[in-house]
Amino acid sequence: MGNTDKFEMIANTYDTSERIQIAKVSSDAIRNYLVDAKSKNAIDFGCGTGLVGMNLLNEFKSMLFLDTSQNMINQIKQKITEFNFHNVDTLCFDIEKESLSGFHADYIFMSQVLLHIHDVGLVLSRLFDVLNEGGHLLIVDFNKNEKIVSDLVHNGFKPEELTDIMTKIGYRDIQFKTFYTGSKIFMGHDASMFILDSKKTHQ
Repeated sequence: MGNTDKFEMIANTYDTSERIQIAKVSSDAIRNYLVDAKSKNAIDFGCGTGLVGMNLLNEFKSMLFLDTSQNMINQIKQKITEFNFHNVDTLCFDIEKESLSGFHADYIFMSQVLLHIHDVGLVLSRLFDVLNEGGHLLIVDFNKNEKIVSDLVHNGFKPEELTDIMTKIGYRDIQFKTFYTGSKIFMGHDASMFILDSKKTHQ
């Protein structure tokens, strides 16, 4: 997945106060979309050091933290040991390189992950295959910001365009809203963040 090398290097110092704050507002936004989740299994996709997923552990029956960076996964393993978390697992895996076979989840959430993914359609399609029938994919990311020009990341997304991609894959009941605006939170620029909820269902 994109920028793994960079994340390997910053894993030990990733949990800044700014990132912790954004993770909190992101996990609060995700929590608003959860329905009867206590009996459900979740995947924190592109979890980093688990800042968002850790805030949501009590909402689910179990959670898998998944990231392409082994150093990020190691940070989570330390937290799991330190806080004696149960019903938690970790996996270092790159879904852009191969399908995630053998894993299924009722909820998959990804926070500020999609902007690092080169082939958005491919990854969203592979995540669709992982979802159980009736399961939800929740995406938290930046709204499109034309001021940002980068070879490393997408400069945000238009949720309407994501909706088109996802509808073709088979996602349904797609809804989104902007839930947070912050100063200099996206590569030194002021930016706003959206949450998108979608469902895998045969209609």
